[in-house]
Amino acid sequence: MKKFRFSMETVLHYREQLLDTLRIEHAAAIARVREQEAVVAALQQRFDEVNEEYRDRKRQGMTIADAVGFDLMLRVQEKEIEKARETLALRKKEEESKRNEVIHAKTDKATIEKLKEKKWKLYQKSVQKSEEQFIDEFVSNARVMAGAAVH
Repeated sequence: MKKFRFSMETVLHYREQLLDTLRIEHAAAIARVREQEAVVAALQQRFDEVNEEYRDRKRQGMTIADAVGFDLMLRVQEKEIEKARETLALRKKEEESKRNEVIHAKTDKATIEKLKEKKWKLYQKSVQKSEEQFIDEFVSNARVMAGAAVH
């Protein structure tokens, strides 16, 4: 009996490589999201610190020029935070897209693996049938030979 060979083995290997690549890309996308979350948090913390300093200085009394300077600085920081949040939203969408690609690739690979498993079971059945047929023929031949030897 010939050896088992799955005709779609190269496709299966390709799907495995593709899945590995997509997993790496997904991990990188997650890392970019985490980095951007840290950027947003740092900007927000800096904004809170400046805002607190502004409030303290307001309570103690400050010049109009200082108040305008603080106000301007806070507005600039708010815009930076908003841009950073927009970038974060974009990176989250990219991460979600990569996650969906990974899920799709897993499904494709699993489908081919199921097909391989079915083919393997069919192969095993045919091997078993072949062995049973060989044994039956051997037993039949042995009986015929035993019967010929008696006569």
